[in-house]
Amino acid sequence: MNKSWIKALLIFIIIILLSPSLVVNAQQTAPSGPIYIVQEGDSLWDIAYRFHVSQDALARVNGLVNANQISVGQRLVIPGLEGIQGILTTLTIPYGETLESLSLRYQISQQLLKRLNHITSPNELYAGYSVIIPQNSTSTSLGERITLGLGQSMLELAILNQSDLWSMMVGNGINQSSSVVPGEVLRTMSGDDTGPGALPSVISSVSITGLSQGETAEIKIAGDVGLSISGSLTDHILYFFPGADNSYAALQGIHAMAEPGVYPFMLQVETSDSSTFSFSQMVLVHEGDFPYDRSLPVDPATLDPETNRIENELWFASSSAISPDTLWNGNFFIPVDPVFAGCYTSRFGNRRSYNGSDYSYFHSGLDFCGQVGDPIYAAAPGIVVFAELLTVRGNATMIDHGRGIFTAYMHQSEILVNVGDHVEQGQLIGRVGNTGRVEGPHLHFEVLVGGVQVDPLEWLNREVP
Repeated sequence: MNKSWIKALLIFIIIILLSPSLVVNAQQTAPSGPIYIVQEGDSLWDIAYRFHVSQDALARVNGLVNANQISVGQRLVIPGLEGIQGILTTLTIPYGETLESLSLRYQISQQLLKRLNHITSPNELYAGYSVIIPQNSTSTSLGERITLGLGQSMLELAILNQSDLWSMMVGNGINQSSSVVPGEVLRTMSGDDTGPGALPSVISSVSITGLSQGETAEIKIAGDVGLSISGSLTDHILYFFPGADNSYAALQGIHAMAEPGVYPFMLQVETSDSSTFSFSQMVLVHEGDFPYDRSLPVDPATLDPETNRIENELWFASSSAISPDTLWNGNFFIPVDPVFAGCYTSRFGNRRSYNGSDYSYFHSGLDFCGQVGDPIYAAAPGIVVFAELLTVRGNATMIDHGRGIFTAYMHQSEILVNVGDHVEQGQLIGRVGNTGRVEGPHLHFEVLVGGVQVDPLEWLNREVP
């Protein structure tokens, strides 16, 4: 047999014998680490940015040749997170959660949460902020929320909740029982409490909607019977009113010119046994989508700063009283004849310039088409709180509908109601005109919520509780 042929055969046999070990070795060196499951709308760049890694490193560790080849449901290993295992999920923080409460809820150390999310300060965790949470088969969430009472010891609290001191301390990440202060929210070892983790169990849920420029923020709280709730949003006091099924609600307008960003939302609660607690967290106010109107020519006298200051003080003082009764029910009615129902000469929030000024003004209402003398109707039942001639607003009427909700009707040629009158929805209250700061006849219609003008279409198109 030819020696060279034998040599080649031996080499071939050696390769065959070694190939399984090569496969095993390749399997052993497969990338390890936490897994992210690709979601709808994800791109490789988005994922890399979210986890603070380079796109090249993410592609390399997952053997991706083409950055566009990822698909929904695909499992990607995230590099640079040594010591972390499990599936990485994204959680949008609701109001009432803090770094401490998230750590308890998901049994993850605060240091790990900070590392995963590059958190430098707990204040960064505003409501609406997205955090990354690792989930694995060994993690378990804790149970019911409990609160250490004044003069109560941790041992007593543990016994009252059918637990032992050691288990409760370990489960809540407590090193010394003396470090727990009265009012601090802890967790039991059993139960299924999904309520806001940083708030006592008397609060079941907190929801906030409408946090955009020019919208009506709706705060809804579910909790125990007999709660007395107050608070503030941005720099406005919140007034909560009880509803059905142990619910409490407050409405507050977000100014159309408010800077987008985070603002404080603070709650103060007194329970039926007179115990109190407070909680504050930043919430995110989004930017609205408002166009810029052409510069409008108007009477210079209506732009005088002192005239505007005095008139604004008088105007907003009329909408400062908060009556507890809800005088309206359902949608607000369109305040003009049906033929003009969809005819607007200008919409709410448009950025405005007058006589060539900068765009430091905004349109505070909805302008309906109309001619001098056309009828104006009350949008909802209420009490007339203002009815007189002003320099800027012309002949103006304001109606109180209860709970901090007001409507206003401006530039009228004639006011047909008086202060103190009770009006019904659809009642004739005035006539379209061209008084005040105007280019021509129309009805300027406003909705004020908590002393702030909001988009009237929001109240005309849907039922606001």
